[in-house]
Parts: sequence; structure tokens; C-alpha cells
Amino acid sequence: MSKTHEQGANGTVVQRRQKIKRPADCQVVLFNDDYTTKDFVVWLLVALFQKKETEAVVLMETVHKQGSAVVGTYAPDIAHSLRNVAVETARKNNFPLRIEVRQA
Repeated sequence: MSKTHEQGANGTVVQRRQKIKRPADCQVVLFNDDYTTKDFVVWLLVALFQKKETEAVVLMETVHKQGSAVVGTYAPDIAHSLRNVAVETARKNNFPLRIEVRQA
């Protein structure tokens, strides 16, 4: 909470608390493509997004069959950081993986 100070009618200082809104959470969405391997996607979900192997396989299959899937919901700065690291890691491994961050 943030504090503000105001001058009261008789010269006293009144301290008021303001609520600070937390930014809305963001979803990290992974998209299917014809080049990124299923093994790489599972590895990325386990290594970067801290998914258990079984959950990572289910997410990968959802992406493969439906075209996309939400792989996690995070605070905005964390969502963007995860997306950037995932894309950078994919590019280093010559994969065109597409990941977006959307407001939840």
C-alpha cells in the first residue's frame, strides 16, 4: 500500500493509505508448427515452465491437436520473461516456436 499525506483543516497532517492494484495476470500461449519437435516442446515445458513430464506431454499433445494451448498463467513480467527465454532457446536450437503472452 502507498501512503499519501494531506493537510488537515487545522494544520494537522493526515496520512491516507491508497490501494495499489496488482497488474492482471497473463497467459503464456504455445502454438503448433510443422518444425518444432514434440520432444523439444516437452523438454521446454519441463525445464523452463516447471511442468511435470506427464503434464508437459498432455500440453504438447493439446498444442499439436488443437493448434495452441495455454501453458501457464503468470504475473506480466514473469510471463514475458518466460516467453523471451523460450523463444531464444528455440531459436538457438533452430526451431521456429511461436509463443505469445495474452492478458488473462
